[in-house]
Amino acid sequence: MEKLMNRLSENILDKFSMEFLRSQVLKNAYGNNDTVIAALDPRILLVWYLFFGLVPWFVNDLSFLLGSFLLVLVTTILARVAGLVLFLFAVGVFSQTGYLFLVTLLFGGDASAITPLLILTLKVAVISLASVTVFSGLDPDRLSNGLMWYGCPERLSFSISYAYRMLPMLMEEFQNVLLSYRLRGNPPAHDTLPGKVRYLAYQVKIVMEAFYPLMLNTAKRSRTTVEALELRGYRYAASNKEVKRIKLAALKTTCNDFLFLAVSALCVSVSVLCSTLL
Repeated sequence: MEKLMNRLSENILDKFSMEFLRSQVLKNAYGNNDTVIAALDPRILLVWYLFFGLVPWFVNDLSFLLGSFLLVLVTTILARVAGLVLFLFAVGVFSQTGYLFLVTLLFGGDASAITPLLILTLKVAVISLASVTVFSGLDPDRLSNGLMWYGCPERLSFSISYAYRMLPMLMEEFQNVLLSYRLRGNPPAHDTLPGKVRYLAYQVKIVMEAFYPLMLNTAKRSRTTVEALELRGYRYAASNKEVKRIKLAALKTTCNDFLFLAVSALCVSVSVLCSTLL
């Protein structure tokens, strides 16, 4: 039994290693360029996200929210979102709802509280899955171009794109800082259960201590990148209309984009019709 528990804990630690987390985050940000969602026009995706990111907050109809949830669930599957992101989504949304339900029962509530909590859960789930679908299907350049086409200031759209591009650098720098701490540190033995607890506390301490050097090293590398952009005439390109026109010339809508909007509108219409009939 003890050997089985040790092997299980080792497998869990292997699954949640820093390299695994890094691969999952980068896969969700950069590894979905061949999906159905990634092939759509970024302007269409932003309009679609604007609807499913705002409208559910103002609707309390269960049929509409359930239909929207099923739709964004299908789009999330089509976007091939990383398993770690979906796991964190499920834990965050449903554990919060379960916690609220238990608190309601503890303070004198009954089963009638299930419906309001279900509505709240569906609202958060629809908005979260819509966000995951869109931002996992858009690479930094396409997201920046879509925002720029809608009149977003070029510097703001570039900042969002640059934040995406900083993600691999940030993960790499974090891993290097952690490795340097581990090489210089002396971790406690983790053969027994108390040792595993001390080892977990030691890992948490290292992550907290690694925050400041991570920010410092990333700031240094960011400054180098900004200086390189300035030398290549970034400020001039940001204010030149001809450069902007050339950059946005690659945006084109196809039949698949309008089919995606039509299917989404059909699903929303069916859910509204069901709520009216019921």
